[in-house]
Amino acid sequence: MSSFGDKSLIPTSALEKPVFPRELEDEAIYIMREVAAQFERPAILFSGGKDSITLVRLAQKAFYPGKIPFPLLHVDTGHNFPETIEYRDWLVKEVGAELIVRYVQDSINQGKAQEESGKYASRNALQTVTLLDAIEEFKFDACIGGARRDEEKARAKERIFSVRDDFGQWDAKRQRPELFDMLNGRISVGENVRVFPISNWTELDVWNYIKEEGIPLPSIYFSHQRPVFERDGMLWADSEYINKDTDEIPFEATVRFRTVGDMTCTAAVLSEATELDDIIGEILSAEISERGARMDDKRSEAAMEKRKQQGYF
Repeated sequence: MSSFGDKSLIPTSALEKPVFPRELEDEAIYIMREVAAQFERPAILFSGGKDSITLVRLAQKAFYPGKIPFPLLHVDTGHNFPETIEYRDWLVKEVGAELIVRYVQDSINQGKAQEESGKYASRNALQTVTLLDAIEEFKFDACIGGARRDEEKARAKERIFSVRDDFGQWDAKRQRPELFDMLNGRISVGENVRVFPISNWTELDVWNYIKEEGIPLPSIYFSHQRPVFERDGMLWADSEYINKDTDEIPFEATVRFRTVGDMTCTAAVLSEATELDDIIGEILSAEISERGARMDDKRSEAAMEKRKQQGYF
């Protein structure tokens, strides 16, 4: 895998005609530095997806030449794509960051979370229990996440500094105004803050930034052959973690993943995109949203908002 930030990966055309609005990077770096200034124990929520990978690059720039002063916290469902875990471990070594991993399986073993059953069983929502326990264990007062307003309507309601109560819960009606660049990180004992430095970015901004910065990505973002099966009009990676019906027969297809959750909630898309320019072209012509391939958002009209109220990412 190439170096994290290897400029040789940047297409000449991107260097000549950058399209990413650098004001967004300036804002995100400012937010990162405000977190360092206002909080005692921040962490970066890291999933191995493109948005949290972008956060790592922004943190590198914010504190260069020093190392990233926050640990990366990964809540591992145990059902992740192997390519994502491989990338996570590579990235941590590459940037010299501290990695903390907490496992949903441990929460299940402790009786704090209950494994779902049935055709659509997923551990995605169970991550909330593990996340809140990790926040309590390490006394994190700020968790930096890669959510963006353009992803989903509940995420559009979040402020840059979004306060959680002492139960880890979010209440949209309790949000503070954010005027100009004034970020209010004052919290009471037991509360913590979720911070969203790339909230104002779009999916296309993220991809253009990755391209211009030459940031390596997990291989599953690019077109590849893998066994999949069809369910509800979407293609799912064949996996021992998904309960298949007898008529859901796996077959080989050329696919990639537009967004990365774990294997039980993230569908693939047919794609021949092997380069970043191909992916950007696909996004420009896409007729469904980025989260359209996420089963966790399809459970109900307000699925994400309900998970957020309970302490989800």
